[in-house]
Amino acid sequence: MICCMNQFTNTDDGQTTVDRDDEPVLVPGLPNHLAHVILSNVRPSLLSAVCRPWRRLIYTPYFPPFLTLYAIVASNNDRSSSDSIGFVTFDPVSSKWNTLAPPTIDPPLRFLHRHPSFISRNLTVQSLNVSGRLVLIAATDHNFLPALSHPLVFDPMTGEWFLGPVLTNPRRWCAAGCIRNTVYVASGVGAHYRGDVGRMMEKWDVERRRDEWRWEEVAGLKDGRFSREAVEAVGYKGKLCMVNVKGNAGKEGVVYDVEENRWEKMATGMLSGWKGPVGVAEEEVMYVVDEETGALRKYDDEKDCWEDMIEGSELLNGAEQMAVGGGKICVVSGSGRRITVVDLVAEPVRMWVVDPPLPENEVISVHILRRPCKKL
Repeated sequence: MICCMNQFTNTDDGQTTVDRDDEPVLVPGLPNHLAHVILSNVRPSLLSAVCRPWRRLIYTPYFPPFLTLYAIVASNNDRSSSDSIGFVTFDPVSSKWNTLAPPTIDPPLRFLHRHPSFISRNLTVQSLNVSGRLVLIAATDHNFLPALSHPLVFDPMTGEWFLGPVLTNPRRWCAAGCIRNTVYVASGVGAHYRGDVGRMMEKWDVERRRDEWRWEEVAGLKDGRFSREAVEAVGYKGKLCMVNVKGNAGKEGVVYDVEENRWEKMATGMLSGWKGPVGVAEEEVMYVVDEETGALRKYDDEKDCWEDMIEGSELLNGAEQMAVGGGKICVVSGSGRRITVVDLVAEPVRMWVVDPPLPENEVISVHILRRPCKKL
């Protein structure tokens, strides 16, 4: 995916250097290092349409990495066999999907998303966008055991996969979320249900040095009602908000105050409007897509109510997952076969559909992160 402008040569000491004499001139009359500064302020889509050298520039380390859509997908050509989990990114400039190199871990990871014995239940791969990185927290392996003993982290800035701190209690599903670059994991089920794990909550500060990474226990839940399925804990204005059941079924909502280290009941209006996937922009603005009507709403915490932004759309009906970032919302629907992009900045709000990577791919989750890149 990365197109470099420079030619590389090897020196006698084994180091790689850049041969700048072979660089194409980007702006006539200007040295390229000044052209880099000027062109880095132009939208990538505009640069791409002008000429090949400018199009190549946006994929080099000289250009600020732009936001792309990351998706975790399950390939299920044969429903009688196990799923194969993959990682892909959608480049909005070229409108193409690119495959991420899988993590090289021994033994290789194997995630189970669907099994023929379970007709209506998917085994979720839970993932988060934390500090600009993709973090996998919980999954099920082919023996119906927790697949991850450590969080699995992908850093777009280096293009590398690595492991986080060992999980105190590996889970097959749990309540997981992040706020202020700290990951929180609560409740869930490991190899078997345990009451103490069902009430426990732990945190991991991703911004610490790697040799200082660890899980720290914080105030626990009052019971294990959040162990029923994978739960998204949404970071909003210094608090983690989560609901234990999806859809319009009877449910319970709780809020964790990060500063006070305590749990409280969710506001009535927030809970009543939590009727589909929820996402937050910059931890300040909360959105929900009603999975039945396809309505997109924004939460008003002063009035404790949800305000319609889109009254209803067939494209958003059956919403399953969502990601928010860069002024856009990406919504997965159609049993993971459709991704709809909502441009919140445009007036009026615009929507369009992004085709999935392959017809046989089912999108499990989406995230908005910087494009994968490599440093020179």
